[in-house]
Amino acid sequence: MLVPSYNSGRRLLPTVRAALEQWAPVWVVVDGSSDGSAEQLLSLAEGQLALRIWVLPRNQGKGAAVLFALQEAQLQGFTHVLTMDSDGQHPAERIAAFMHASLAAPAAMVLGTPVFDASAPSLRVRGRKISNWWANLETLWAGISDSLFGFRVYPIAPLIAVMRRQLWMRRFDFDVEAVVRLSWRGVRAINLPAPVRYFSAADGGVSHFKYWRDNALLTWMHFRLVLGFLLRSPLLLARRLRSE
Repeated sequence: MLVPSYNSGRRLLPTVRAALEQWAPVWVVVDGSSDGSAEQLLSLAEGQLALRIWVLPRNQGKGAAVLFALQEAQLQGFTHVLTMDSDGQHPAERIAAFMHASLAAPAAMVLGTPVFDASAPSLRVRGRKISNWWANLETLWAGISDSLFGFRVYPIAPLIAVMRRQLWMRRFDFDVEAVVRLSWRGVRAINLPAPVRYFSAADGGVSHFKYWRDNALLTWMHFRLVLGFLLRSPLLLARRLRSE
C-alpha cells in the first residue's frame, strides 16, 4: 500500500504506524517535504522490512508522487496498490477489507465512499457533490460513488497506462481524473464505505487545500473530461447498453 506525503504534520507517523498494523508492505513517498518528516520516516523505517520510504527532491504533487510509486511497484512485480492519505483522515482499519475486495475482483478498482462525522467541514462536503455529479455524467453513471476520496485500490497497469498519456493528473486533480479515465477504459468500480475524520489544527490536522486554486484546477479538469466524454460517448453508451 502507498502513502503519498507532503508536509503532513504530526499525524503522519501515527498514520504510517496504523497502516503497518494492518498491512505489509507500506510505502511512503515523501513529495519534497520541508517539515522534517523525511528524516522521521527514515528513522521509523530502520530495521522494518515492511516499511519503505522514498524521498523526492522537490514537491511535484500527489499524482506525480503516486505515479513514481506505481512505476517502482510495477518493476517489483506488484499488480495493485491501495492509496491512503498521510494526514490521518483515512481509516487504517478498513485496509484489509479493501484489499480482500480487490483480491476477489482484480480487474476492478475499489473506491472508498466517505462516511462523514461531525468533524467534516460542511463546505467541503457540499462542494464534493458537484465534482461527483460531473464525474458521474462523464462516465454515464458507471458506478462511481465518490470521485474525490483517495482511499482506494487501483490496478496498477491500467492506471500507469492512463497517466502516461496525460500531461495532467499530477496534482490535486489526480483522484477524480484517475477514476473517470479508468472507467472509460472499462475498469469497473466497487464502492465500499469508509469513515473519514477531519482533524483540527489543535489535533495536528494539516490541509493544503486552497479553495480558489484547487477549485480552478478541478474546473479545468472537468472541462477536459467533458470534452473527452463527448468524444467517447457513443462507445460508452454502447458499453452501457451491452451491460444491461
